[in-house]
Amino acid sequence: MVARARAAGIERLLVPGFDLASSRDAVALAVELPDLVRAAVGIHPHYAAAAADAAWAELEELAAAPGVVAVGEIGLDYFRNLSAPEAQRDAFARQLDLAARHELPVIVHDRDAHADVLAALTGWGGSGRAAGAPRGVLHAFSGDAAMARAAVDAGFLCSFALPVAFRSAAGPRAAAVDLPEGGFLVETDAPWLAPAGAGQRNEPTTVLRVAAELAALRGSSPEQVAAGARAAFDRLVGG
Repeated sequence: MVARARAAGIERLLVPGFDLASSRDAVALAVELPDLVRAAVGIHPHYAAAAADAAWAELEELAAAPGVVAVGEIGLDYFRNLSAPEAQRDAFARQLDLAARHELPVIVHDRDAHADVLAALTGWGGSGRAAGAPRGVLHAFSGDAAMARAAVDAGFLCSFALPVAFRSAAGPRAAAVDLPEGGFLVETDAPWLAPAGAGQRNEPTTVLRVAAELAALRGSSPEQVAAGARAAFDRLVGG
């Protein structure tokens, strides 16, 4: 899979954690493949209620590990509600604070929680990063053009996955057209959102299809989309 990604011209992969085990794995992969992989560590809202004090202590240590460039995947998910909303909001706030203390951007999960996510991010004091550096990214963006513009105006990027190719994804498609150059990333959301459907393999090369779709929507070229996404990535995590 790594060889196929390299052969396709993919230059950087940002691998997030969703719990402690996957965060450890992301760090290990970043150490193993330092020319390709960057790691993020975090506790997904699905697992927020299960996080004990020991988990938060270890996450603090992981945030300072080699190869870690962001805190994530964090956020809110009111679709599944696998953790109670209050537990999700507490974990989200706690990890925003973690990111601020380590001067890291955040990777944000938002499903059916647009208003609360945007309120939390716009109310966040920020990560203390250099002026002009994005404060984070809303991954697998599912909002509309107005939300995307508000997020970018607040210092965040929006990231698009394969659903932007579906006509039913009216909000993300409108956002993809409206956002300025340098305001978005491309992603796979692997292992989810695979090209062949649920349960099928999703690889880094899927981003080539996402870039082609964004190019068609924006009236540009896949190469221009890729260049803009790479520049945005470098601003987000420093290359």
